[in-house]
Amino acid sequence: MSNTLQRVVITGGPGSGKSSLLNALNKKGFPTLIEAGRAIIKDQTLIGGNALPWGDQRAFSELMLNWELRSWHEASNYNGLFFFDRGIPDIAGYLNLNHLSISEHLIKAIEIFRYIETVFIIPPWNDIYLQDSERKQSFKEAELTYYAMKEAYQYYGYDLIKIPCLSIEERANFVLSQF
Repeated sequence: MSNTLQRVVITGGPGSGKSSLLNALNKKGFPTLIEAGRAIIKDQTLIGGNALPWGDQRAFSELMLNWELRSWHEASNYNGLFFFDRGIPDIAGYLNLNHLSISEHLIKAIEIFRYIETVFIIPPWNDIYLQDSERKQSFKEAELTYYAMKEAYQYYGYDLIKIPCLSIEERANFVLSQF
């Protein structure tokens, strides 16, 4: 493995096990950052804000962009592999999924703030899918989100590696075996 910083994105639909995988990678000693959307939903709910996926979707996407840019810069303090729970192109996928236009500044952010060319994508897995206070989407919506993320990353020039439906430990080993 290289000592050069490698920003690695793990994406997919909601409830596919991204956060659990990131936790496993973190326990193996790799730096990770949490997903923007879930944290924003918690904060907006706490303060009574409306920048939510079921509220002001445009404001929600702008908060996600701000979060992802901060995360991208935060990784600059590290060497080696650095794992992200989603990345900036996820925002374009989210906007496409909700039939909202993609702003020029988001396109510019996707072009400037790049990750390594290989992005890991986790397919929907009904056996582990759960809804909660931040994840209100149905499994069908989770599937549609997966395809929106797949399309967005491919559109912006990333190569995708599908992570198989395995245990968390096996998924972590699968990801690490690619480096």
